[in-house]
Amino acid sequence: MSFEVMKDIFIKNWPFFLRGAGITLWISIIGTIIGAIIGLLVGVVRTTPIPESGAKRTVLKVSDRLLDMYIGFFRGTPMMVQAMVIYYGVASQFGVEINRIYAAIFIVSINTGAYMAEIVRGGINSVDKGQFEAAHAIGMNHVTTMKEIILPQVIRNILPATGNEFVVNIKDTSMLSVISVTELFFQTRSIAGSTFRFYEPFLITSFIYLIMTLTVTKILRMFEDRLAGSKTYDMVEETME
Repeated sequence: MSFEVMKDIFIKNWPFFLRGAGITLWISIIGTIIGAIIGLLVGVVRTTPIPESGAKRTVLKVSDRLLDMYIGFFRGTPMMVQAMVIYYGVASQFGVEINRIYAAIFIVSINTGAYMAEIVRGGINSVDKGQFEAAHAIGMNHVTTMKEIILPQVIRNILPATGNEFVVNIKDTSMLSVISVTELFFQTRSIAGSTFRFYEPFLITSFIYLIMTLTVTKILRMFEDRLAGSKTYDMVEETME
């Protein structure tokens, strides 16, 4: 390996590295946001109390079973396989050609949603049951209780896990190269093929991934610290006149 070779490859191909990194970040950001929303909705539905009888019980039981299958499938299979099945499966079965970027965002979103659903469910279950009982005692229904009391706490508590999913998505977008999404890994593979050198381009790419993930991690930690507030407090003495 030669530093001069790496420098030469980067100078000649930096627009391709930049474009690939931009698409990687774009897919990761949108996919994580949509996935977090999906996970929040699924988590809330799965933690809704099931009544003893009635139509609502049937609907919730069926919904819970279907959502459990959704979570099990997307948590139990690789994203690369999901991309192949969804993108090429839709094309072959329905004769519909999907834009690759839209397909990539969809795949990342539903994959993230499956993981976030379990994170949200765990966050809701970690809230003290006394808060539910107190809310119901003052006349709040389940929806109002979740909206006003439970979810604000859950969202704050799951921020670290959500940030971790974002970092994972930045790296996992490399799997989308199987459907020819021109993200960073795909661009690097093209550069390696055109230069007949593989070590240097992929070493450059590893540094780009590292910079992106470390930067995102740092920003998320700063955001979490800001939400947590000050760690030191000044005592206020009240004087009586």
